[in-house]
Amino acid sequence: MRTHVRTAGALSAVLALAVLAMVYYAQHVLLLTPCELCLWERWPYRIVIVLGVLAMLLGQAGGRVLLGLAALVLLVGAGIAFLHVGVEFQWWNSPLPECNGMLTPGAPLPMMPDRPCDAPAYLIPHLPLSMSAMDFLFELTCAVVLLAYVLRKPRRFK
Repeated sequence: MRTHVRTAGALSAVLALAVLAMVYYAQHVLLLTPCELCLWERWPYRIVIVLGVLAMLLGQAGGRVLLGLAALVLLVGAGIAFLHVGVEFQWWNSPLPECNGMLTPGAPLPMMPDRPCDAPAYLIPHLPLSMSAMDFLFELTCAVVLLAYVLRKPRRFK
């Protein structure tokens, strides 16, 4: 069965939209306060929605290129999520001053985060995967699948 670029674009956009809907549900209904890195992790999904819709509209012409860009954006997102997982496991400090309560030049007091970036948020009780770890696994998987789709040789049907 042949998957069309329009379908792949729509699926990419819908999956990214579903992830954003889930994190907004966790934030506003379950009252899980996001840290600054959590907010950064949302940007790749917003970009993938736009790229997926554009790929759907363009079809074969430029759609494959846009889906390739979406896969690269997802890899960047997986990198941000991995950075956040490392902060949660205290492998390293967050590069964002908002996460560390560091003194910012020109500011009289250090900025204090609403939620520290090294405090993992768990969405599913008794599942030892933080939301950042789930995000890393999801984005990495989606990026690999999308890259495999984009890089495969298109079949010509007679």
